[in-house]
Formats: sequence, structure tokens, C-alpha cells
Amino acid sequence: MRRRNLSLVLGTLAGHSPLARPLSRADVAARIGLTRAAVSSLVDELIGRGALTEAAATASGRPGRPGRELAVSGEGPAGLGLEIGVGHLGACVVDLRGEPRVWRREERANAGRPAREVLAEAAALAAAAEAEAAALGLRVEGRILAVPGVVPNEPGGLVEGAPNLGWHGVRLSDHWPDADTVPEPENEANLGALAEYWKAGKPAETFVHVSAGGGIGAALIIGGRLFRGARGFAGELGHLPVHPDGPECACGSRGCLEQYAGEAAVLREAALVQHGPGEAVALLARRAGAGHAPTLAALDRAGRALGLALTSAVDLIDPDGLVLGGAYAELADWLLPAVRAELAARVTVRPWAPEALRASALGPRGPLLGAALTTVRRIMADPTLLPVG
Repeated sequence: MRRRNLSLVLGTLAGHSPLARPLSRADVAARIGLTRAAVSSLVDELIGRGALTEAAATASGRPGRPGRELAVSGEGPAGLGLEIGVGHLGACVVDLRGEPRVWRREERANAGRPAREVLAEAAALAAAAEAEAAALGLRVEGRILAVPGVVPNEPGGLVEGAPNLGWHGVRLSDHWPDADTVPEPENEANLGALAEYWKAGKPAETFVHVSAGGGIGAALIIGGRLFRGARGFAGELGHLPVHPDGPECACGSRGCLEQYAGEAAVLREAALVQHGPGEAVALLARRAGAGHAPTLAALDRAGRALGLALTSAVDLIDPDGLVLGGAYAELADWLLPAVRAELAARVTVRPWAPEALRASALGPRGPLLGAALTTVRRIMADPTLLPVG
């Protein structure tokens, strides 16, 4: 019960608008229906755990004793998010207010490199981000690593497969150089969807978030909760066959969505050559913006294939909305018309509004933000995870 009440107090203050009048202990008590004495005890504990700060007493202009302003701490506890993409590494530290305080990204060609080598570089980036955070008065309480692969529903830090990196059966603890800072892996599409739900004003309670980087991933938020599937494999939209007799995919099947709407496929169809890691999306956007006919045709083809795959998701799941994230968000101006056309033509068993499909405002930042925010959300749900004093 105390854990729940601590979470209630912390959540009330976290959800309070910074533009509104600050809340005191008495205000919080009135809002959540607990006694002032009970709330005072809870606030003292949260201050002791570094989750809240309390200003000196100030006159409020109201009758009674002056209140002391409470706020979620901008120092102390924080979450570290890490990301390994096909063409980059990333690190982000977010404070308990949900504000990114450290943001680092390095372009790296990670596909096909030994996992130990890539993870060593990720660990070095993580250490640098933590040092920068410490200089800001932040203390990392949890570490989550976004990977473009399958992470089973089991403890132990296993990435069962990340085909676009060339990883199979990689256990992070076997390769991470510091045993005390091994992060918890999570699928990058799942984290992008969670970031969308947490940071984008809760666009819907049930939606499909589909994103692209080196591959294509999707995540399902159902009733406000991430759906991982029986073993953690839910959301492999990139390997849904859209043309069963199509070209062979790296996964071993044929005609998968990635063969039509993946980064490499779109570049190939547009007759473009990517010159370095992280350049594909910018190159496609430049060419499309300049009216390059092969690029426009390639993006239209990708949008139609994506619309075909998402039709199956709509019919199966009945979501409130669809969100395009990652590289798709950056190319949305050229993808959305074709995707919407396919959905309009093929979703026939239920009503479907064109505006239910939209681009994410977070774009490629989603997975890294979601990774860092995961720790913050866990602390909000259970502040006793924080040490006292």
C-alpha cells in the first residue's frame, strides 16, 4: 500500500503542468484524497530517495500557513538509454521529469561486425554519457539497450537474433566489458512505440507503431500496454510476406515487406547508392524533394507494400491508429499518400479514417528516448526502487 501511495504522490507531481501554480503537500493531499499527515510522510520519503525537491515556504496569498513548493527532482535519479542501430550508436540520459539531459549519437557501420566489438564501443559511449550526466548532478538508476532484433521474454540479456546486425544468440553479459553496467536489451520498435505513448500525448490506447532503420519493426500498444507476444517475438512486420513469390529475404522466407519497403530495397529501386552509415534517409529525402522520378517511384512502391502489410494489422488487431516512426517519419511526405490509398482500398470490414495514420513527431529519436524513459517509468511506478539517503 505504501509503495502504491508513493507512486501516487510522485505521479501527481510529475503530471502537474509546469505552467500552473506549484503544488504544496496540502495541495497533493487534497488531490489524491489522503490525509495531510500521510502525504507529509510520503513526501519526506520521496525527498530522501532523491525523487522530489521542496522549496522554502512562500506566501501563497491564501489563508493559512504558507506552503512549500514541491517538484519532481531535476537532479539525482535518471535513466540511461542506449541504442545499437545498423548505422549508428546512441546514448541518452533522461531525468525523472522525462527531460533528456544528455544526448549522444555516433555514426557507425555496425552490420556484420563482431558483437563484442560493437558492444565495447557502446559501453564506451555509455560511460561517457554517464560521466556527462554525473557532472549535471544525475545518477543513473537503470540502463536499457535498444536493438533491432528479437529479445525473448526471459531474464539474462539475450538477443536471440538481430539479422540486420548479423547477430544470433548474443548474450550481453558475455561481451559487455563492465559487469556492473550491463544494460537490459529491448527491441527498438517496442521502445519507439512506448516513447510515442509516453511522450506524444498518448495518441491512442491501441495502436500499431511501425518504424524503419536497417530493417522494419513494428510494436503493438494494446489498451495502453506493450504487447510482446508469448515469447517476445510480436511485431515482426518486416517479415510479413506481402508478395509470397517475391525475392528471397535474409530471414529465409520470400516476398517479405523488407524486400519492398526496407532501406536497401528502396535505395536499390531508386538506383541510389548509400555512401556511409546514416546517409540513406537524408539521400532519399533530398532526391524525393528534388522530384527525382526513380526515388519517387521507389517510395510509392514502398508505401503501397507498407499499406498492404498494415491492412493485415488493422484487420487482425482493430487499432485506433497507426504511427510511422523512425526513417518512415522522415519520409512521411512521400510515403503517406500511397499507404493511405492502400488502406482505403483494402480495409473494408471496419470503418477507417485517413487521419488514423500519421507520422511520429519523435521520428528516429523514439527508440533511444523510450530506452531511457523505461527506467523513469519504472521508478514512477515503484519509487522504492530508489535507495534512501
